[in-house]
Amino acid sequence: MERIKCLIIGSGPAGYTAAIYAARADLKPVVYTGMEPGGQLTTTTEVDNFPGYPKGIDGPSMMVELQQQAERFGTEVRIGHVTKVELNKEIGGIHKVVVDEVTEIEAESIIISTGASAKYLGLPSEQRLRGGGVSACAVCDGFFYKGQDVAIVGAGDTAAEEATYLANICTKVTMLVRRDQMRASKAMQHRVNRTKNIEIRYNTEIEEVIGDQVVEGIRVVNNQTKTTDQIPITGLFIAIGHKPNTDIFKGQLEMDEAGYLITEGKSTKTNYPGVFASGDVQDKEYRQAVTAAGTGCMAALDAERYLGSVEG
Repeated sequence: MERIKCLIIGSGPAGYTAAIYAARADLKPVVYTGMEPGGQLTTTTEVDNFPGYPKGIDGPSMMVELQQQAERFGTEVRIGHVTKVELNKEIGGIHKVVVDEVTEIEAESIIISTGASAKYLGLPSEQRLRGGGVSACAVCDGFFYKGQDVAIVGAGDTAAEEATYLANICTKVTMLVRRDQMRASKAMQHRVNRTKNIEIRYNTEIEEVIGDQVVEGIRVVNNQTKTTDQIPITGLFIAIGHKPNTDIFKGQLEMDEAGYLITEGKSTKTNYPGVFASGDVQDKEYRQAVTAAGTGCMAALDAERYLGSVEG
């Protein structure tokens, strides 16, 4: 059975940054890309807020460059999806991993960078226009809709926070709430209600996102009166939550109620020695490429120190 010194699961900014640091520390990292090679950034058209790109860069190109940088130092990148893990609680213990349900490998250390997947409404028109005006991150993409009319779907604290963020740069923000009230905290609701260019539509759901190449509007329905209406917008932001990709670790690694991996203090250490978590899989607060990359660096340093203490 193949034994890997440092196994990295996931290939977003966290995974590739961990790989760069691990490879430079001579840990001979192997990255398994997962179901979505490159992570969420591969569905982002423009990345303007990552340091070092003064002219901006599109998401897929950025992930290709990150992969090339990791490979330059000796990282081995493999296409594959980890489907099962059997973690060892002993310090210095060997962890067992199954890839694509057939290939068994052993790992002395594991860095989990499987990320989180944004929840979408599931409309065919919405999926077709992802990257063409439909986004799940207002902080990432809101800038591109400066001075324009946009809509946001959601009723929790994240939706309220993103609506007020968008209101600072957009002409008008229409907030669509499925029920007759918001789930957000009272403080966040007050902030939304005090913002003059936010219009809240309660009992409202999207039937279709209108537009061929880019978003031109949405057709909405009032789920109480059944009346329909069209709202002209250029950007649609979905803020109905994220699901961390942690199902295969359930029953072994500690998670919060939403499924995010819990790490120790300011470190990336999980409750199993030699297993570390970085990026959106353990961060539900910031969810930015740059913060994911930062925790990827931390995870590689933590792994290096762990392996050094075991070997020493």
